[in-house]
Amino acid sequence: MTADLAKRAQELRKQILFHDHRYYLLDKPLVSDAEYDRLMTELEQLEKTHPELRTPDSPTQRVGGVPSERFTKVEHTRPMLSLGKAQSEGEFLDFDVRVRKALGVDEVLYDCEPKLDGLAISLLYRDGVLERGVTRGDGTVGEDVTSNIKTIKTIPLRLRLPEGEEPPELFEARGEVILSKKDFAKLNQRQEEAGEEPFVNPRNAAAGSLRQLDPKITATRPLSAYLYEIGESSVPFRTHEEKLEFLRSVGLRTAPTFRLARGAEEVKSAYQDFLDHRHEEPFEIDGMVVKVDDLELRERLGTVSKSPRWAIAWKFPAEEEETVVLAIDVQVGRTGKLTPVGRVKPVLVGGATVSNATLHNEDELHRKDVRVGDHVFIRRAGDVIPEIVAVIAEKRQGDELPFVFPSHCPVCGAAAVRNPGEADHRCTGVSCPAQLAGHLAHFAQRTAMDIQGLGDKLIASLIETGLVRNVADLYDLTVEKLASLPRLGEKSAQNLVDAIDRSRKTTLRRFLFALGIRHVGEATARNLALAFPDIRQFYDLSAEQLESVRDVGPEVARSMEQFFKEAQNREVIERLLAAGVFPEAEKAPEGGPFANKTVVLTGTLSSMAREDAKAEIEKRGGKVAGSVSKKTGLVVAGEAAGSKLVKAQQLGIQVVDEAAFLKMLEENP
Repeated sequence: MTADLAKRAQELRKQILFHDHRYYLLDKPLVSDAEYDRLMTELEQLEKTHPELRTPDSPTQRVGGVPSERFTKVEHTRPMLSLGKAQSEGEFLDFDVRVRKALGVDEVLYDCEPKLDGLAISLLYRDGVLERGVTRGDGTVGEDVTSNIKTIKTIPLRLRLPEGEEPPELFEARGEVILSKKDFAKLNQRQEEAGEEPFVNPRNAAAGSLRQLDPKITATRPLSAYLYEIGESSVPFRTHEEKLEFLRSVGLRTAPTFRLARGAEEVKSAYQDFLDHRHEEPFEIDGMVVKVDDLELRERLGTVSKSPRWAIAWKFPAEEEETVVLAIDVQVGRTGKLTPVGRVKPVLVGGATVSNATLHNEDELHRKDVRVGDHVFIRRAGDVIPEIVAVIAEKRQGDELPFVFPSHCPVCGAAAVRNPGEADHRCTGVSCPAQLAGHLAHFAQRTAMDIQGLGDKLIASLIETGLVRNVADLYDLTVEKLASLPRLGEKSAQNLVDAIDRSRKTTLRRFLFALGIRHVGEATARNLALAFPDIRQFYDLSAEQLESVRDVGPEVARSMEQFFKEAQNREVIERLLAAGVFPEAEKAPEGGPFANKTVVLTGTLSSMAREDAKAEIEKRGGKVAGSVSKKTGLVVAGEAAGSKLVKAQQLGIQVVDEAAFLKMLEENP
């Protein structure tokens, strides 16, 4: 009986994956939605009754699991490089000359592909089964978003291979998670119907959807994935074209408009075709990617900094239209940045209606001399951010009004400061409503006040209902007050109140970091807390006094001084102290293997998150750095440690494994 059930489960999985391929990749479904749902329901019931039949690559596993507390950082085995850019034909021709000169050839065969505007990802398959999905991150370290990746139906959980063919032992596909124009429009319609803010553009919507902490939210977003490169692989390839053919053969989607071009003239022709038909593509593209096809030639060319010498992104020229400036406002962002925005007469630019255009900052506003009433050129830079390019001075009538940049935040009235060497004005108010959501999220995070359960949706509800107007209001919340919030049960309300209550006992380091003072990170907060053990001491400290603290430079000191000078910030701190928040003074560690030592963490630690390891090292007087140098005193190498371990060995720096690291922590509590 069990053998029959296992056979039926295998057959159902095979049928569903086949229909997924027909529907999501070929757009040629063979069964109705009702028939597809029947197959899926049968498999779900079968796996629910007999959990031993469930497999990691089962289609039922796409719906997402338990929401993650945070994303695990993953070091890429090979860096995910970023492309150099050509903004003109001349810059592309310079690239072609460099390539041919380096190779000593007269002509090169190139691959031409659309430059997708999404979020770069890496998919690792082991023995044909999807093991891990990671974002690009900074190119060296990304975020593990496997649970969310599994919800994207254009990504197979198991590679499609001919009957009897063995899957590759290791195979890494790289590409882009995107939202098609059609799906983006549908998603924004759903957002508006739900009374929520629409997304600004497909790229931001795709990135935000993939980085949801709850995979079930990601599963509701119509994400797609296009793959265009192969990283680590046990399968050998000679050309990029072979890579793309292999990607397609195992069920991964690639851009349909790929073409080969021999020499610069054919590349120029391909570029013009892409440009002419850019709006016909189902997704947003902002240029064409040109790559050397021969992989052996790529190896000879190598890389420079974080970009390959064998590829370039040839950007499309931004499209421009004329319109009129109706007004100039200042928007305050989540980080307090003040951005002047031109409200313009609506105009169609690059296939989208534009009614607002950024002026970036005060310098740009004055440099372009934009005034209310001016005729201006609007450009959608990169097909995403509308901006005012230039004023048509010849059309001025004499009644246009210059704009005076405000000295105070237009939202909360706190001082808006612009520090030397910076282009932007920033609001200094911790109670500023425009920054409130960001302040609350930062205040509650694990390395700050550690208020578990205070997520983005709950923060939005607290602000919308007026229950919380600044971080101090959190400590006035009760279960009774929280009962008025939608979809928040009594147990969840009690858990949140308990978490807030636990946060009252904290350290001065965490408290300083939680306040969200610009440029003050965890390490700086720790050094400040060691130097000045009472939070009220900071009220009267000058920038010069603050600069006496280890690792505190003029920029940090100036930011600290400005923050504590602002009356509303001191008022919030006093309310927090009155509510029983007690930031304990720090004690400088004496001696030990970490004291006054720079430590680098590399690889994956199985016993603790990297954040926890960092906190333990800093608690013992060490400083955690992101890269290995001659100043590094110790390297902790976890599983799959990469280039940092190699460099440490070359420099003769002390290296310990996880077991030795844990022993050092235990012996030096």
